Amino acid sequence: MTSPAPDDPTSPSTGGPLAGIVVVDLSRALAGPQAGMMLGDMGARVIKVESATGDDTRGWGPPFVGPDEDISTYYLAANRNKESIVLDLKSDDGRTVLTRLIERADVLIENFRPGVLDRLGFPVARLHELNPRLVLLSISGFGHDGPEGGRAGYDQIAQGEAGLMSVTGSGPEDPQRVGVPIGDLLSGMNGAFGVVSALYDRERTGRGRVVRTSLLASVIGAHAMHGTNYLLAGKVGHAQGNHHPSIAPYGLFRTADGQVQVACAAESLWVKFAQTFGLDPVAAGMATNRERVANRAAVIDAVDAAFAELSSAEVLERLAAAGVPAGKVRTIDEVYEWDQVASQHLLLEVDHPVLGAITIPGSPLRFDDNAFSGGREHHLPPPGLGEHDDAIRAWLDEPR
Repeated sequence: MTSPAPDDPTSPSTGGPLAGIVVVDLSRALAGPQAGMMLGDMGARVIKVESATGDDTRGWGPPFVGPDEDISTYYLAANRNKESIVLDLKSDDGRTVLTRLIERADVLIENFRPGVLDRLGFPVARLHELNPRLVLLSISGFGHDGPEGGRAGYDQIAQGEAGLMSVTGSGPEDPQRVGVPIGDLLSGMNGAFGVVSALYDRERTGRGRVVRTSLLASVIGAHAMHGTNYLLAGKVGHAQGNHHPSIAPYGLFRTADGQVQVACAAESLWVKFAQTFGLDPVAAGMATNRERVANRAAVIDAVDAAFAELSSAEVLERLAAAGVPAGKVRTIDEVYEWDQVASQHLLLEVDHPVLGAITIPGSPLRFDDNAFSGGREHHLPPPGLGEHDDAIRAWLDEPR
């Protein structure tokens, strides 16, 4: 775990590959804040601009924590390594302070509906007039243009519209959303990647550029084989539970006391698996992956039968000995109590001004062989609403 953050969030001691980069984050909810948090994890100074009522996620719950049970754990999930300033962007003061922030910033993040930033007086041309080196990240629900570019975007709606729910669930008549807001998260990840690419490009050109992504684009960008299956082979994917559409056996199987997951993603693994559990690897209909996929129901039945008298622990032990990839289905509490998770520095300890010392999920990235979650040595807790108003205004008054 990392040590508490220093008082000065811009201190070089925070380290990280993006140290010295200033990000102004106008976004709310999840996609934009996720992108900002990722940049903050890498050492950027992220200034979160909020309205007087704060980011929507401050009210998303339960659960809420704190002495008055008014701090949303949802908000805490997407806003580490940021500062918060409250601005009314419809007021002269708010627009003036935002203008000064833009002049000092390297990156501006927004996820308003298309056209809102223009109406606030900050169209792209104006932004680059104020700061030609500014990188603008714009995240929308369905794209900034096109016949439905103005639609509001929420994760579950995008999961449905972009086809993800149609390939998730127990079967074609049981569409299910992914259990996390994956459209938002992917949009944030894609946005952060776009920002870093634009910052690199700026080193060559000296100018910033606009990076655009959307929930629609991000979910479609994650279709993987479902996209090429349809575009090249005309095959429309559908939900089929916990089994892979193109590999068998690859999925969740029953044991005497529970379930385990198995991934025979190569013919050599299938042979090892079959030999370990007394199956004939070259039996009719099972000799090749193509045959096993065509006969998936029979393969599943054969594997379930092989596991029927064995406990999950026994199955996993045999699979490990055979070198066949396998695993449990852990609950969230089991994940965070797993020593492997701690060993990867995926738990981050920060000093919250209200909650005190708390542990939150950390960055999924590490650099070199250091023991830091993300690219910085010191991490900031998710900020209180307007917690850094005075400090940010004072910074803007400092000579450049």
